[in-house]
Amino acid sequence: MDRGGLEKRNVGENLDALMNLDPRGYGVCRILYAGSREQMGEPLTMRAAEKLCETVKENDLVYILTGFVLLPHKKPEMDGMVSSLLLARALVMAFGAKPVIICPEDCVKSVKKCAGVVGLHVYQDIEDVKKLPLSMGVTAFTKNPARAEIEAKWLIKEALPGAVISVEAPGSNEMGVYHNATGNDVTELEAKTDVLWEMLREKGILNIAIGDLGNEIGMGTIADHIKKYIPFAGSGECVCGCGGGILAASRADHVITATCSDWGCYGLIAALAYLKRDMEILHREEMEAELMRVASRTGLIDMTGSLIPGIDGFNTRLNTGIVSLMRQCTAYAVRYSHNSDHWFGSVLEKGFFEEGDRPWFK
Repeated sequence: MDRGGLEKRNVGENLDALMNLDPRGYGVCRILYAGSREQMGEPLTMRAAEKLCETVKENDLVYILTGFVLLPHKKPEMDGMVSSLLLARALVMAFGAKPVIICPEDCVKSVKKCAGVVGLHVYQDIEDVKKLPLSMGVTAFTKNPARAEIEAKWLIKEALPGAVISVEAPGSNEMGVYHNATGNDVTELEAKTDVLWEMLREKGILNIAIGDLGNEIGMGTIADHIKKYIPFAGSGECVCGCGGGILAASRADHVITATCSDWGCYGLIAALAYLKRDMEILHREEMEAELMRVASRTGLIDMTGSLIPGIDGFNTRLNTGIVSLMRQCTAYAVRYSHNSDHWFGSVLEKGFFEEGDRPWFK
């Protein structure tokens, strides 16, 4: 490992640790991270960001799958939606890419209302997105399983993306049933975007899945770990009677797990800012707070069902705090770490970070 590798790895460790802070204290995020980190073998945020940097080029489409509709109000939640908009902004700033949010119809109005907060024009016609600068797209995807394959094929025929990223997007279990966190059947409420996900994976498109429980697209990547340790995930543990558990069957080449999916997405964006040496790619705290407020006014709800701005029970202050810490940790490495060059060589000489010597490298 050289000086650059040491810095990059430890920035990634910082971001992974911040996205897995556990204010609730019940440890689910730590359980998931143990499984995902073992599977990926290196910091999740930095690994995924590097793959984006290697793959996405100017004017490439990037599909962002998101939008989880919750009981009992049958309203979409903020987690996933908020960070997807900020991810769209980051992709435009980092690559000049053309992001398209693909979500249930329930979320389209919110995307249109919120796009201006992140400084982007929003269009439903992908051709407009491709032609116009500072633009993103939004496309509603069907909830009807009989139409899912048709719509997925149409989207792929319309435009093949350079990458696909899922953020808190619901995924069906092996029996085709979608579940909420407590094991109830929510199949009728959810867009069937995992059908599109599987088609894109089969075509070799770069795919990154972000989740926080196991019922999201891509979490089948660590299926055995989730079934063993996460409530309601094992066979027969869901309460709906299907017998399949909440675990999403779909897999991903790259997974990010976090306390809430939005925090995992912010970690990914921060890693992009680090790799691109441009801190403007990661949004500021003020934009986070404003976006949460506007999103709640458009009808997106907190996990608790509240219309007061919140993401998985965490208010604006906690969310802006996470963003602030990610900004500060990343910005220091981008701007100031060269002032400590004498430390890097000395640390490396001591051998602590030699591959194979520590749990990080297992």
